[in-house]
Amino acid sequence: MKPKAIFNWSSGKDSALALYKTLQGDQFEITSLLTSINKEFQRISMHGVHVSLLEKQAESLGFPLIKMELPKEPSMEEYREIMSKTMSEIKSQDVTHSIFGDIFLEDLRKYREDQLQSIGMEGVFPLWKINTTELIHEFLDLGFKTIVTCVNETYLDKSFAGRIIDKDFIKNLPENVDPCGENGEFHTFTFDGPIFKNPITFEIGEIVKKTYPKPKSDENDEGEYIFWFCDLIAK
Repeated sequence: MKPKAIFNWSSGKDSALALYKTLQGDQFEITSLLTSINKEFQRISMHGVHVSLLEKQAESLGFPLIKMELPKEPSMEEYREIMSKTMSEIKSQDVTHSIFGDIFLEDLRKYREDQLQSIGMEGVFPLWKINTTELIHEFLDLGFKTIVTCVNETYLDKSFAGRIIDKDFIKNLPENVDPCGENGEFHTFTFDGPIFKNPITFEIGEIVKKTYPKPKSDENDEGEYIFWFCDLIAK
């Protein structure tokens, strides 16, 4: 009997490729997808994609969806409390592992593993330490299709929001930008590929500018972060 696992689904390309590799490995029984949602706007945290499109993804992928709703700007304490409650409920259903699409952020992996260890679960990272240039080309070669829904203006300008990722997109990226956006340079919505029963259809809406204050704890980082979001409308 295979161990049961929850899959942390962001709706983007890294999640899609990690899920593909997990299914190919056939080592776990994936019980459901888990996605963090902004409760007020009903959109995926950071990616800005509306829940209606997330639900279409889950239906096409063939997995139940657990939506973890977060307040508009949760404190770390609020986030930990909601996450702990959610994961404890998941663990009570004999789920022993939690799968992520993280690639090389050591601090983030340690944080996830520490939180899981506190409730007796283990983390799984199918993409860990794989070269990100190799990953993005493998993603495209497998036939996945994804669109950029959010860009951080610190790294990329507005013109990258709403672009389909292809070979030209990769060539156009500045040298300081990771090809998988692993440092938070951009986020995506994957709408087709080998793990989907059918493509997710949508229309491209407006590009919206959002600003967020920089952490007050960083004395050298005053001001605000600017993000550009491309709204996707479910068809």
